[in-house]
Amino acid sequence: MPGSQRPRLLLLDGHSLAYRAFFALPVENFSTATGQNTNAVYGFTSMLVNVLRDEQPTHVAVAFDVSRQTFRTEEYAEYKAKRNKTPGEFSSQLPLIERMLTSFSIPFLKLEGYEADDIIATLVTQALADETSGLEVLILTGDRDSLQLVTERSTVLYPMRGVSDLARMTPAAVEEKYGVPPHRYPELAAIVGEQSDNLPGVPGVGAGFAAKWINTYDGLDNVIAQADKITGKKGDAFREHLGDVIRNRRLNALVRDLPLGVAIDDFARTDWDRTAALELLDELEIRGELRTRILDVVAPAEDVAVEAGVELEGTTLAPDAVAGWLDAAGKETVGVSVRGSWGSGTGRVTGLALALRDGRAAYVDVETMSLADDQAVAAWLGDPERPKVLHNVKGQLLALAAQGWPLEGVVEDSALSAYLVAPDQRSYDLADLSLRYLHRELAQAGDEDQGMLFAEDEADDGVARSAMVQARAALDLSAELADQVEKAGGRRLLTEVEMPLVGVLAGMEQTGIAVDIEHLEGLEAHFGEEVRKEAEEAYAVIGKEINLGSPKQLQVVLFEELGMPKTKRTKTGYTTDADALQGLFKQTEHPFLLHLLRHREVIRLRQTIEGLLKTVQPDGRIHTTFHQTIAATGRLSSTDPNLQNIPVRTEEGRRIRESFVVGSGYASLMTADYSQIEMRIMAHLSEDEQLIEAFRSGRDFHAETASRVFEVAPEDVTPEMRAKIKAMNYGLAYGLSAFGLSQQLGIEPREASALMDDYFETFGGIRDYLTGIVDEARRTGFTETIMGRRRYLPDLTSDNRMRREAAERMALNAPIQGSAADLIKVAMLRTKAALDEAGLRSRMLLQVHDELVFEVAEGEAEALEALVRAEMAGAADLTVPLDVSVGTGRSWHEAAH
Repeated sequence: MPGSQRPRLLLLDGHSLAYRAFFALPVENFSTATGQNTNAVYGFTSMLVNVLRDEQPTHVAVAFDVSRQTFRTEEYAEYKAKRNKTPGEFSSQLPLIERMLTSFSIPFLKLEGYEADDIIATLVTQALADETSGLEVLILTGDRDSLQLVTERSTVLYPMRGVSDLARMTPAAVEEKYGVPPHRYPELAAIVGEQSDNLPGVPGVGAGFAAKWINTYDGLDNVIAQADKITGKKGDAFREHLGDVIRNRRLNALVRDLPLGVAIDDFARTDWDRTAALELLDELEIRGELRTRILDVVAPAEDVAVEAGVELEGTTLAPDAVAGWLDAAGKETVGVSVRGSWGSGTGRVTGLALALRDGRAAYVDVETMSLADDQAVAAWLGDPERPKVLHNVKGQLLALAAQGWPLEGVVEDSALSAYLVAPDQRSYDLADLSLRYLHRELAQAGDEDQGMLFAEDEADDGVARSAMVQARAALDLSAELADQVEKAGGRRLLTEVEMPLVGVLAGMEQTGIAVDIEHLEGLEAHFGEEVRKEAEEAYAVIGKEINLGSPKQLQVVLFEELGMPKTKRTKTGYTTDADALQGLFKQTEHPFLLHLLRHREVIRLRQTIEGLLKTVQPDGRIHTTFHQTIAATGRLSSTDPNLQNIPVRTEEGRRIRESFVVGSGYASLMTADYSQIEMRIMAHLSEDEQLIEAFRSGRDFHAETASRVFEVAPEDVTPEMRAKIKAMNYGLAYGLSAFGLSQQLGIEPREASALMDDYFETFGGIRDYLTGIVDEARRTGFTETIMGRRRYLPDLTSDNRMRREAAERMALNAPIQGSAADLIKVAMLRTKAALDEAGLRSRMLLQVHDELVFEVAEGEAEALEALVRAEMAGAADLTVPLDVSVGTGRSWHEAAH
């Protein structure tokens, strides 16, 4: 804080604010993948960060209640008795809020038998005792009892709406609102009562009359002493309830002399624990705007965690100086950071930063470099013997390729290393990882020197300085993570799978896939017309037009006008989300719901088409971007557009896939898909003989397993039997419950439970495997795939049932889903290598789930199919053979059928 700033103490009523945040933010919108609710943590932290930013306190502390049992309930058992039981979804978040405060180095206090208000009152009294200190006190609380603490030096910040709008309650503001000065406020509350505390007041006497009495008689004591002088019904009521008033005043008086054993100096703001804070933000999946505010606000301004001795001798290289610098670097590993932009399979380079571990760093300005510099950079980047480290290499590789520069010799991508060490993080941003692992703040363009010290010959350009800092950070981060990758068992995955896959994915992004734009535009018009038609049909049913996207208007129609059964209650009424509406439709089969659900579906389809059209490039192809670090299981994902999200089993999804076609100069598209890959992995991992035999029989797998469960001949398996067992087969790897199975099949939970029992009676090895994998993960803390990919699941031992059960489902899911992810990646690497070795012109375009899509050159269909079958089938040596389905056609849809 600036040295001249007046000292300011901020005290927060943690319980009050967290509870307010819990009800202000919808719980269903704030939860992690493990099922941990985070709305109270999010709202409390947001409020805390805002007030730290706006008020700039020099000292901070938070007070919490311990329980509802206090000295007040001992005197009056009904104190706060009408409050609802604290929701478990709220209680589970209090330890997380305390962890957040600890990571921010903000002390918190609680004392058995007393409330947070009493702790705050004691601290305010202590802070104001020294009149010469000039200390100003701010109290952030949603409890009006704290208004009695307001003075010329102490102000209550009272949340008016939700967690963002704070009223500044000064002595003048309190008197204006309640008609009495702050020290008289508890006297007024004693007469009026406090509903939230279950303290009954005098019937018929409001705040206006209470204030008038207090001011007329100069305080509550005198009102009581002269109670017989108060005339009328209100006077009678006051005398009749005098005992309640006296008790109320005794209970709402805050304790100001608790033995807390702390001094105000103990609350001075200090360095925060960045590593702990970032770990918790990742765990709670807090990102975006709040994460940015936290990183900007929480640390005091002078708090910069700079590692001693990290110094860069950085310079922007003059024209014709590049070759000399690279020669001097020799065969040392170099950190590289590309400046520019990339996406849609291409990019552009504006600058190149290089950094060595001895402190030397350089920046190459592409716009001013000479032809000799260009040639030197190209030769160095393309030399596999010159080791390089980058962070998130694929995008930079695309930009370098567009510049005409090849990239070889990349020994590590620090983002991929971090991903294998901690696969559940939401972000692998270099700045976050640098804080977490290097305890170093990265300088951005235009910043002061943060985290790096530049020698006297430093580069003047902020962009160049920032790029060199990041090049050095990637280099140091890869070294820091090396041991952790080894401990996580990820070295083989990194060097044999993830790193080699970068180049394969980059090539696929550069190639893209051709699109029939006319067909897409036709679909856009078709779905647009369907949106209009379904809306009109919905309006016709209810006899009026409404906004079908408005939850409030839908609530009125569904629950008031149509009288439908109430759905789950939320802060804003009864939910109208997709699951709730589907459930309502199953119950009522109401035509309005039929058209409403279809309206929502076709809007999503139209938006999908619009998104696809926006991403078609001038070459008539879509170049999606593949991501390796999004899914904790190891699955690839794609964005801009997300091609993994196109429906597969619906007629509309098939029509969309018809838009993806063979490109000019090629003969057809080919798809190659693993059949029942999860169940084959399950057979391998569980070693269940019955399941292995079902695969080896060569017959329809689902019919074969159904025949064994129902103990009938395969030819006697009915479609209903097959459908039930198919749901079981596919659901096993996802922790399918009896309730989930009943929902899928439309049967009673009891019948679903009996079906599961029969299934596991037949396939006992699967039952034993699934039980064992959870137990083993609970013991070790992680699961592993066939190739050793780990997923860490600390919530397996959580005392929160929802979190524990979510972690158990992940433990069932991760080894099978992760093994399937590893398998398809290995298949891609093998297939690409075989294509290159065979000299075929055919090329791999897409990876979607367990499917690969190829563009087939004229005359290569037979050779390509044989090659793809062999390489995909040979991706792993399982107990049961890997089966690959292959199809060809003009479009993606046609090839897949």
